[in-house]
Amino acid sequence: MKVHRANRRETALITGASSGIGEALARCFARGRCDLVLVARRASKLKALARTLENDHRVRVRVAAADLSRPTSATVLAASLRRQRVRVDILVNNAGIVEVGRFSRMTAARSQALIALNVAATTALLSSFLPPMVRRRRGRVLNVCSLAAFLPVPTMATYAATKAYLLSLSESLAEELFGSGVTVTALCPGVTETPMKAAIERAHPRLPRLPRLAISDAGTVAAEGYQACMGGEVVRVPGLVNEVTALSGRALPRWLVRRVAGVVGRRAT
Repeated sequence: MKVHRANRRETALITGASSGIGEALARCFARGRCDLVLVARRASKLKALARTLENDHRVRVRVAAADLSRPTSATVLAASLRRQRVRVDILVNNAGIVEVGRFSRMTAARSQALIALNVAATTALLSSFLPPMVRRRRGRVLNVCSLAAFLPVPTMATYAATKAYLLSLSESLAEELFGSGVTVTALCPGVTETPMKAAIERAHPRLPRLPRLAISDAGTVAAEGYQACMGGEVVRVPGLVNEVTALSGRALPRWLVRRVAGVVGRRAT
């Protein structure tokens, strides 16, 4: 006679979970009855969010304060979770930073900081958590990319390049893992109302203000990301305007996309 083990809740690890899209994603996965591991630099904000989610949704929430831009952070985090016997079923790579300004005026250290978090840390997390998923033949990855992944973005050149890397990596892995039981999803939102957006606007008052139609709500973006991840979609671009922009970035001649982006970008500086 077979003995059926009690259904085990899945555990989702979410980076950059202290605010914005990351916080909204944590709420989505908690509503979906997933236990959580929340990762960000600010432990106090994570602990407050963890208490709220545990009380509201009766899930278990662990907090891991970490600066993922440090080279060993991903492996240290993975080792810590193994010691605690925490199995990560869903990896949500949301942590990232942005810098606005001409590349020639940006310090080398700042460019490297973007690459360290947006590219190196995300890749290291995938290297740590994806192989066990493949061995179990079950798992999901959600990489939060950007609409900038589809376009050259003057004044945000390094940021756009990091997101293009992440989109390409996501699509490649999705095909590499086809039929393995592990899915990889790239969420590519446009401009979203988050604390990061507000900080950029304060630092760069000359940036053109976008119409409300072109600005997404973090909760809506997160809901689409959650749906796409759980449904095994490869790429999700939230919002009709953003979908058209992404399609144009891929369908139109590169020289035309580059020229249009250049005109818009130069006006902002």
